[in-house]
Amino acid sequence: MLEVKGVTKKYGQLVAVNDINFRVDDGETIGLLGPNGAGKTTTVSIIAGLLSADSGEVLIEGKQVQSDTDPVKLKIGLVPQDMALYDQLTAHENLTFFAALYSLAGAKAKHAIDDVLNLVALSDRAGHKVGTFSGGMKRRLNLAAALLHDPQILLLDEPTVGVDPQSRNAIFENLEALKKRGKTLIYTTHYMEEAERLCDRIVIIDHGKVIANDTLQALHQLLPVTNVIAVELDLADGFKPEQMLALTGVKSAELKQNTLRVGVHDLSREAPGVLRWLAENGHSFHHVSSEQPDLETVFLTLTGRSLRDS
Repeated sequence: MLEVKGVTKKYGQLVAVNDINFRVDDGETIGLLGPNGAGKTTTVSIIAGLLSADSGEVLIEGKQVQSDTDPVKLKIGLVPQDMALYDQLTAHENLTFFAALYSLAGAKAKHAIDDVLNLVALSDRAGHKVGTFSGGMKRRLNLAAALLHDPQILLLDEPTVGVDPQSRNAIFENLEALKKRGKTLIYTTHYMEEAERLCDRIVIIDHGKVIANDTLQALHQLLPVTNVIAVELDLADGFKPEQMLALTGVKSAELKQNTLRVGVHDLSREAPGVLRWLAENGHSFHHVSSEQPDLETVFLTLTGRSLRDS
């Protein structure tokens, strides 16, 4: 359905994306993961035609978009990270305006507006001004606007930023409904749990380059660890997790707030050594558990930094 081939974009000396390559099949959901500044939004903007690549190409069903008026571009819908709504207009008026941009009017526009409002569960708020909406409701209406022309490919650039858990779950339900309709979704996020829930395949970007591209199960095979020891430290000030890497069997170590996560291959063999080292070096703790590695662990292993680092 969509193929990104050798796409590169520079801003002066800064290389925003560097020879990006991936493809998305019909009906597939791809997660673009990476920390802030990794190149996710630039990649999505190039796919959507908002930016021109310095080199490379984007193909939709094997065809390159020639201009803004190219009919193939109508196969794409974009949900931008920034709200594309008018607060002084009602939800229905916003959608009527965007429908007109897609040359939808009359009965076709009414049907499209009713359908997207129903999908995002905002039919009962159609006559309310958007300025009165919560952040989550605005995010859902932003999604609705991108769906008016019934695109096959939906680009979602961090669509859950700044929303509460209830609104986030509502957006997830919207996207899962779109998946059932056979839509192709490209979902950018730096929240691993979102990608784990929604995506068939994961593309990890760091410093503008694709460093991994596979299913979640296959990405786990890249890890040198099969278990993570999670230790709640009593006091983490001044603790340097990289010191743990000198221990036999320790493959990764990360500290978030007061939780130390240590990646090991053999839990029964390595866990006692980790806890003994902490005790001998004066690092008291009050809770220990084991976890299975996740996408955060994959990214940390591949890049040495957290998905949520800036």
